[in-house]
Amino acid sequence: MPRPLGELEDAVMTRVWRWNRPVTVREVLEDLQEERSIAYTTVMTVMDNLHQKGWMRREQQGRAYQYAAVSTRAAYSAALMHEAWSASDNHAAALVDFFGMMSPEEGEALRDALRVVQLSGVRLDVPGR
Repeated sequence: MPRPLGELEDAVMTRVWRWNRPVTVREVLEDLQEERSIAYTTVMTVMDNLHQKGWMRREQQGRAYQYAAVSTRAAYSAALMHEAWSASDNHAAALVDFFGMMSPEEGEALRDALRVVQLSGVRLDVPGR
C-alpha cells in the first residue's frame, strides 16, 4: 500500500498526472519555479526517488530522462482511502463518518460512481454474508 506522498513529491506528481504525458526534469522545474524557488538538482532527486519508489517510469532521451506516471491520481487516491479504511476497527462506522463529511457535490459523485459500478456488473458482495 502506498504511503502518502510528501509535499514536494505531490507537487511533482500533480504536474505529471495533469499533463498526462512524459515530462523532463526541466519542464517540472520551470513549472514549479512559478510558485517557489527550487533547484534543478532538488527536482531531479525527487523525480529519481519517485522512480525508485515505483511511482514513475523513465526512459532516456539523449542525455536526459523522460518520466511518466505509472498510475493515475485516482488510483493513488483510492489506494490511500482503502488503506485508511482498512485501518479502522469498525468499517461501517468509518464509512458513515466519511459520508457525513462529504459535500453535496461529493455525495453526487459517490452516487454516480455507485451507478457505474452497478452498471458494469461488479458485485459489491461482502464475504461471509
